Amino acid sequence: MGRLFSLLLAAIGLTLSGPVAAQSLGLVQLPVVFVGKPVVQPLLGAADAVETIAPQGKVGTQNLALPTQLERPAHAPRAYRLPTIDRSARDYRRGIAQYGPFRVIDAHRVALVGETDASTPRWFSVMLRHHPELRQLDMVECPGTQDDIANMRVGRAIRAAGLATHVPPTGSVRSGAVELFLAGAVRDIADGAEFAVHSWMDEYGREADDFSLDAPQNRQYLAYYREMGMSAGQAREFYAFTNSVPHHDALWLEARDMRRWVDQNRAGPQIAFAGP
Repeated sequence: MGRLFSLLLAAIGLTLSGPVAAQSLGLVQLPVVFVGKPVVQPLLGAADAVETIAPQGKVGTQNLALPTQLERPAHAPRAYRLPTIDRSARDYRRGIAQYGPFRVIDAHRVALVGETDASTPRWFSVMLRHHPELRQLDMVECPGTQDDIANMRVGRAIRAAGLATHVPPTGSVRSGAVELFLAGAVRDIADGAEFAVHSWMDEYGREADDFSLDAPQNRQYLAYYREMGMSAGQAREFYAFTNSVPHHDALWLEARDMRRWVDQNRAGPQIAFAGP
């Protein structure tokens, strides 16, 4: 009897848990030069112990239910000066530390070289604590995300930290990674960079067009685009553009195609959550 009751509770839990949307296109495995965990040196006299980074893949993950209403994250933005773009070439195969999909190249630049998932917000937070002088995120090989909610958390953290997003000439930003590019306090696209967009899909196979535009599943994306500097009309236009292609396909964009969505004269980046 007790076993039957446990099984019933498990079934109810699965029914109530919300789906996690995902957007990812063809993860390409790049050569990894630094794969060991970074060496963490505690500051002399520090009152708190420095958090030890777990090996990648060991960070606890969970499926997050879609919110019933749009809520702003608890963290507050900090004032920052808009960074300047450093377009000098870097060897993205080499770095000084690796945090999930983030490879720290030097004191001021970090590269995104993989897809994000539920563990990525924690990796990003730890990285910023260890490298507070980072100013620019170079988007190199960015196939998307396995968890859209976590991905938008990372985007908001990028904006709150005042990082610039730069796509180098060989950069590829696809699917959910486009949301991270939009998060840059300053956004820069080099000639030769490529982008790809398509609709998201949840774990039940449902896509954006399966819900009304006012449904929470869609409103969370519109709210995110507004936070990243788009007007209400631009947010709806861009969201419709990305969802014009089903999840199993992709719309490929060149640098000039994507630049029109981040034209500084239309809607410049703003400090996330600075409004009421």
